[in-house]
Order: sequence, then C-alpha cells, then structure tokens
Amino acid sequence: PMKIKALLVESFRSGTIASVAIVPLSPIFKSAGLRIGHYGPKFAGLYVSDPQPWLLFVQHLVIGWVSALPLLLVFLANQAGRWPVMTGAAYGAAYYVAINSLALPIYFNDPLPWQLGASTVLPSLIGHVIFGAVIGRTSRHFVTRTNPQRVVTRGRSI
Repeated sequence: PMKIKALLVESFRSGTIASVAIVPLSPIFKSAGLRIGHYGPKFAGLYVSDPQPWLLFVQHLVIGWVSALPLLLVFLANQAGRWPVMTGAAYGAAYYVAINSLALPIYFNDPLPWQLGASTVLPSLIGHVIFGAVIGRTSRHFVTRTNPQRVVTRGRSI
C-alpha cells in the first residue's frame, strides 16, 4: 500500500522543482510583450490586498505542490508511468485548459485566453506543459519505488 506521507513528500519535492523550473519563463515572455502570470496576483488578491512578489512566489510554490498531486496519482494508478514526460506534458496542457483558460477567466469575469489570441494562450500553455513534463521526469524514481511492478527505464516499462 502506498504511504500518504511518501506521496505528499514527492508532491512537495517534484512540485517545487517544476515550479522553480518555469520561473525563468516569466521575464522571457514578458520581455517579448507576452502575457504570463496574469492570475497569480488576481488569485492572491482574494486573500491579501497588496500581494508582494515574495508572497506571489510562495503562492506559486504552494499551487505547484497541490497541482503535482493528481499527476503523481495518475502515474501510480495506471500505465501512464510508461511515458512520464509525455503524460506530464499532456497533464500540463489539460490543466491549462481546465484551470487557466476556463475556470480562472470565468471566475474573474475575464475574456477567455482563446478570445485574446496566441500571445495570451501560448506563454501560459507552454509553462504548464513544461511544469507537467518536469514532474514526469523528476518523479520517476518515486513512481518506480512506490510501484515496483512498473519499472521505468528510458521511457519504457518492463
């Protein structure tokens, strides 16, 4: 049986690595005049009147930890562990569609990113795809240790 503590520790570990890995995208995309990180300050504004950069970073990490958890469960529950990077990338894309392109814009009464064009969609979509792919890569040891009947070697399960 899987230990919940091990799952939470891995969610913290791989969620932190993936969250930090995508931070450099923000200044790169912003310098190109593209929109990225639009909902971080809006979401933080729900519980703090003037969110400071350090708080936005902490929020980014916490959301990364929570967001890593369902993906780790997917890896442990089925054959998705055979292709962890691709499965993670697909998870990141699906997460973007469900949360960042639908739930958040609807909640904040904003236009959907798809209505605003590729310069709004692509930066966040790319970031979420990379986030999921990084979790897929960084969690491989955890998945094989926790689920020994699914040994992953170079993207193949044996």
